[in-house]
Amino acid sequence: MLALRLTLGAQPAVQIRRLLVAGASGGTGFLLLSALGHAMSHPDPAASALRLAWCTAPLAATVYLAVAVARTDPATRPRPGLSAVGLGPVKLMAISAATTAASCLLGSVLALLVFLQLRGDLTGMPLGGGAQQFLAAGRPLPLPAALTLLALVPLSASAAVAVSLRPREPVTGAGRAARAYGRFGAYRRTPALESFGAYGRFGRQLGAAARGRRTVTEAPAREEDGTQDEAAEETADGSPAVVPPPVPTAAPSGLPWGVAVLAVGLAVEALTSRTGSEGSPAAFLGLALTSLGLALVGPGLAHLCGRLLQAVRPGALRLLAGRVLMTEATRIGRPLGVVCAVVSAAYAMASLHDRDDPSAGPLVVLGVLLVAGCTVATLLTAAVEAKQAHADTTASLRRLGAPAGTLRRAAALRAVALLALFGPLTVAVAELSAWPLGG
Repeated sequence: MLALRLTLGAQPAVQIRRLLVAGASGGTGFLLLSALGHAMSHPDPAASALRLAWCTAPLAATVYLAVAVARTDPATRPRPGLSAVGLGPVKLMAISAATTAASCLLGSVLALLVFLQLRGDLTGMPLGGGAQQFLAAGRPLPLPAALTLLALVPLSASAAVAVSLRPREPVTGAGRAARAYGRFGAYRRTPALESFGAYGRFGRQLGAAARGRRTVTEAPAREEDGTQDEAAEETADGSPAVVPPPVPTAAPSGLPWGVAVLAVGLAVEALTSRTGSEGSPAAFLGLALTSLGLALVGPGLAHLCGRLLQAVRPGALRLLAGRVLMTEATRIGRPLGVVCAVVSAAYAMASLHDRDDPSAGPLVVLGVLLVAGCTVATLLTAAVEAKQAHADTTASLRRLGAPAGTLRRAAALRAVALLALFGPLTVAVAELSAWPLGG
């Protein structure tokens, strides 16, 4: 009941994202039911199993979108005071999973209604029996099989949301550092020993304290990418606008693995092209490895793009854009890599659908539009999540006098830099993947 109240009381933008999840769930459910109808009307089990296997891509895209929408839902975000009324992290995670299941269940019900209507089982509605030739019209529908297929999306999405939003306990294995003592039992920050008489040497402790304060105050200014004067920019009226950049995170560790998987996938596709086995399972395996490699290299390439923006003595605009991009490399780079993988795979497989089977044409178009739409919606949702994560930083910059135009130009610069890096890479990988599959 609480999940229903939080669902109905959300903001319009949150409701739109949930409706997108419901629509994606409905499209995936319709594809699953279409595979069931094909199995009922065709005696070849291999072809029916292949159609059912192709539904895994829309299913994965729908689950990925559901997780991204659940992460940006402000109603299930931990806030101060909620634990006092019994809404701790575990219960909020359960509410988010229940909300996701409700959205997906709505889409599955709509998919069942549309499927029955196109079969001609429901009378008195428009488009009754409009797709009888490939939905096994006239045959009794096995209700347990249909309900099992429709339950795949809600169960998978809710389980993925529960795993993604589960409370993460702090690491308890690290032992507490042993307390060290200095001269006369005084506490020390480091266990380094001093020589005899070093403590009382004139000016030693004063100089160390002064050097420590100077290091702390000058550390933000002496970054590896610029100097102190690079963090300020003059506004239109000539007054300096201080733009302190956020501290970037470490580089994602998936870039070498992604490059390796991408190279292996392209090598497998090239090998199948030389041996004349285009369209074989080995070629599809190479395409899958290539798509997986693109998805894995996304965060690393986004981090590299942010580092390149700060190269060669950057100003305030490039420094701010690069630091934010490095900080959000994992959050933005992963869905961006998935979008590139989907685009390259769709381009490579554009000529592989069965032209002899006219019933597969609309379903192929629906599957491609569903996967592409889910990945693009996930990328936009990740951008919203990144904006929410940096809301405090943006407010601090505005209070320090940073003009709104600078923030907008930094966001546009990040988008242009990502497009300039990922666009040619996607086109090149798509062309290399299309050669062995289109032969």
